[in-house]
Amino acid sequence: MKTYEGTLIASDLRFAIVLSRFNNLIGDRLLEGALDALRRHGANEDDISIAYVPGAYEIPIVAQEMAASDEYDAVICLGAVIRGATAHFDYVAGPMASSLASIALSTKVPVLFGVLTTDTIEQALERAGTKAGNKGVDVAVAAIEMGNVLRQLRDGK
Repeated sequence: MKTYEGTLIASDLRFAIVLSRFNNLIGDRLLEGALDALRRHGANEDDISIAYVPGAYEIPIVAQEMAASDEYDAVICLGAVIRGATAHFDYVAGPMASSLASIALSTKVPVLFGVLTTDTIEQALERAGTKAGNKGVDVAVAAIEMGNVLRQLRDGK
């Protein structure tokens, strides 16, 4: 039986991070968590690139460019979309998530969804490093694992 399982060693992988500036109180905490996780798992500073975009709706186009560049083993997308009193949340969150999944499939590069979609800012803060952990850490670790498991599959090992 052949089994493929990604390791959590980041030393030979290259990562792109796309970060929304909107709701930067949340985004900055997610970025800190992601960078900390990548470093703790052995990623080299020179193998991490960060692209800032105005809002979550703009994440997919930059993620697409980075994934299609053949420079990265994984693209980590970070930000927060917080439901308000208008329908704006519905127009941003769903299409963005669908676009990121489509980018991963078309480029064959993992595109990790670390964009919080919450009802309140309190819920977002909980998921950005307080009560509920830090989603930036979670997606960075998943990016490491995905980068490694895809390497195994592509190398036939």
